[in-house]
Amino acid sequence: MIVTRFAPSPTGFLHLGHAYAALFAYDAAKRASGRFLLRIEDIDAERCRPEFEAAIKEDLRWLGADFEEPLRRQSEHLSDYAAALERLDSKGLLYPCFCTRKEIAEEIARAGIAPQATEMGPDGPIYPGTCRSLSPEVWKKRIAEGAPYALRLDMAKAVASLTQELSFEELGRGPNGETGKRIARPLLFGDVVLARKEMPTSYHLAVAVDDAIQGITLVTRGEDLFPATHVQRLIQALLGLATPAYCHHRLILDAQGRKFSKRDKAVTLAELRRLGLSPLDIRARAGLS
Repeated sequence: MIVTRFAPSPTGFLHLGHAYAALFAYDAAKRASGRFLLRIEDIDAERCRPEFEAAIKEDLRWLGADFEEPLRRQSEHLSDYAAALERLDSKGLLYPCFCTRKEIAEEIARAGIAPQATEMGPDGPIYPGTCRSLSPEVWKKRIAEGAPYALRLDMAKAVASLTQELSFEELGRGPNGETGKRIARPLLFGDVVLARKEMPTSYHLAVAVDDAIQGITLVTRGEDLFPATHVQRLIQALLGLATPAYCHHRLILDAQGRKFSKRDKAVTLAELRRLGLSPLDIRARAGLS
């Protein structure tokens, strides 16, 4: 059975881009008489609000994308992520990083890499590995002193621990429009963050764990998240988790050719509803009619 999911963060109201993603996942499940789940990614306690979660559920029901309850809220399952981190740490694959974004940028500049040539990963500029060579004694001392830190995955060591080549099934566009078996190349994206001192998990870790626990068989999401799939495929392998198929779909762009964004105050579904648009109108605008 196909099981899909829509996994928004309740940090604002849904817009047309969200509607496309939710309906894409819903339609994929319903065409196959499968299941469609709603997951609330609310680990960012400072930005997530109950009223936004309520609005998400209202918008989905209005669109006709019925979802199963109870929902999985990440904030209610922090122990799952802690257990995953402990397993990775027991393999010697994690290390604390004390670098700020500014320090990372300065380190990249010292390496003589021009800003426009800086390699980018799914989380921004690829980390140069500054703290990887620090001794465990230094790590413990700085943590004991209360220094903020992130837990990073030692990517080279993690990949070296594998016994088989990583791959995943791509049913959608991907970056080059290719479908079928794709080889995962997580080494390209450096030592990604899996947790922080003040936040017990990262997007990459939580998504891999959640998808496995919920039995997701098909992950549908925007093609901008294709690089993240390489990292999450590695985490699945390290933790012995099932690997879903992936379908990376096109993005819905605004009049300026930019991806719809909460930060850019994209027109919300609630506003479109107040203007008299129907769910069929939304499907038409998103190209799903």
